Amino acid sequence: MRLGETLSAAGSALPRLWRGAWGAILLAAVVWSVQPLAAAATGLIWAAFALIATLALAGALGRIAITDDLTQARGLGLGPAGLQFGRPELRLLGAGLLCAVFLAMILSVVGLVLLAVFGMAELNARAIELRQWGAVGPVWKLALLALVTAFALFAVAAFSVRLSLFAPATIGRGQMVSLQSMTLARGAFGPLLVGLIVTSAPKIGLVLLWGAGLLSGTSGWVICAVVLTGLQAPLTMAFAGAAYRRLDVQG
Repeated sequence: MRLGETLSAAGSALPRLWRGAWGAILLAAVVWSVQPLAAAATGLIWAAFALIATLALAGALGRIAITDDLTQARGLGLGPAGLQFGRPELRLLGAGLLCAVFLAMILSVVGLVLLAVFGMAELNARAIELRQWGAVGPVWKLALLALVTAFALFAVAAFSVRLSLFAPATIGRGQMVSLQSMTLARGAFGPLLVGLIVTSAPKIGLVLLWGAGLLSGTSGWVICAVVLTGLQAPLTMAFAGAAYRRLDVQG
């Protein structure tokens, strides 16, 4: 898979995703924007609507991303303005849950390993509390712990990247594709990682703005919801769909 070609294809497909799924994008943006207003009993009702809207959006974007035009996407069940809910959306839910459970298991194992390693390192807990970093422990030990931590985080990132094609693969193959997507992504880890980082620019920008205090409160939440549903989701799915089409043909 050539990264440049895949990113170019994703960029070319983006207007088509907006045009074919504008209704699903609008619905998801509205539902996620009102989340701060959902409380107590209404929170469960909101969660149900949020799940349905998110699945409808993912289904619409996925259908468009793996096809050449909206006519082909409609042949896969794309509804008017991207509003539909059928078996493909239920398959996406099942595949997404399986991927989430798998990643949760990986995170648990990584967390336990890091706790054990840091426990055996016998660092000066009092110095850590007082932020006296020079007295925490020997430099070589801290460097080794940093290396182990970096390797553990990379392992989690590697599994996440290799699972990133589960959505377009589930729609394209007409069946739940969860852990099998790792086989599909074999040999393309580097391009997928870089591509996902590049296409995550809107999300990264939101995190930086929020961290700097330029986004906050209800208005900040609404802006995040609009950007994530209207730009980040189509951009990510456009790249994942383009990558899936190339890797599935190669496979």
